[in-house]
Amino acid sequence: MRLEVAGLAFLVVCGVAGAQMKTITVGAKGADFTTIQAAVDAAPATGAVIRIEPGVYREVVHVDQSHIQFRGQTDDPSKVELVYGNSAASTCGTSCSATLFVTGTDFIATDMTIANDYSKTSDVPSQAVALSVRGDRAVFRHVRLLGAQDTLYAASGHCMNGAVNCTISRQYYADCYIEGHVDFIFGDAKAVFDHCEIHSIPHIAGGYLTAQSNTRPGQDSGYVFNHCKLTADEGAGNVYLGRPWRDYATVVYLNTWMGKQIMPAGWSDWKSAPAPRLPMTTYAEFNSTGPGADAKDREPYAKQLTAAEAAKYETKAYMAGNDGWNPEAVK
Repeated sequence: MRLEVAGLAFLVVCGVAGAQMKTITVGAKGADFTTIQAAVDAAPATGAVIRIEPGVYREVVHVDQSHIQFRGQTDDPSKVELVYGNSAASTCGTSCSATLFVTGTDFIATDMTIANDYSKTSDVPSQAVALSVRGDRAVFRHVRLLGAQDTLYAASGHCMNGAVNCTISRQYYADCYIEGHVDFIFGDAKAVFDHCEIHSIPHIAGGYLTAQSNTRPGQDSGYVFNHCKLTADEGAGNVYLGRPWRDYATVVYLNTWMGKQIMPAGWSDWKSAPAPRLPMTTYAEFNSTGPGADAKDREPYAKQLTAAEAAKYETKAYMAGNDGWNPEAVK
């Protein structure tokens, strides 16, 4: 069914829990809007499916409401690109530098690229986020995330500052490509990366794939990489699986192929911290393969899991929460 609202044509489809969701189109010609943010702003409270035609959309986008879907209209995610070039130095800091900010719940993105190209246009090093996610139950499929330092801010709400209203954000990344060099997946979300390629680009001081940031013992969040591939450009080396941005960082790699760029120790401490953090972290692997997977020289505080221990990190169990959420069923 089609509706005419304020002169724009919208397609009504079924959404979450049977609610009706409008479909809004974005493209250079013949679409409802030419910018993604305009489409988000036009979405009703019940949410919207925003279909994005191939093209480069140079803008900063904020998604604060729930049930918003970005659907790239392509089989090649590189042909639908949302990109901007902010940095920590040019904004209020790292958390303000993202190209796409997602704070609403039940967000979905498919078949597109989200990038921050600051590092390609400036010789001054700075953190520059492509995607910042704090909303719960977020799903990304066939999405490319491009940046350098701090590409993906996979975070929760108000947890790092010790606030009583800390809200853990669950995030699921399936068949995605994530690129960067230093701390390029960071924050305190509860996130699963399923069959993703995590790609390191060269950096003079080496690199760190993750900088997870749990701040309290037993915090119900952490990063799980399952059936992923850790790849790198030629010239990218001395890469660590992670370092603890905060004391109780939690990162687990399951069934993951690791390239030769991964350091034998695997894990690094946060060297500028006032006291060692590795003793308090949960850093673990199960069934790692590839030239970077040899466990014999791993950091002693890291753990090799048994099959039974690894099972609790499988997606359905790990992400269920109190509502029984199964991101594998969200398409």
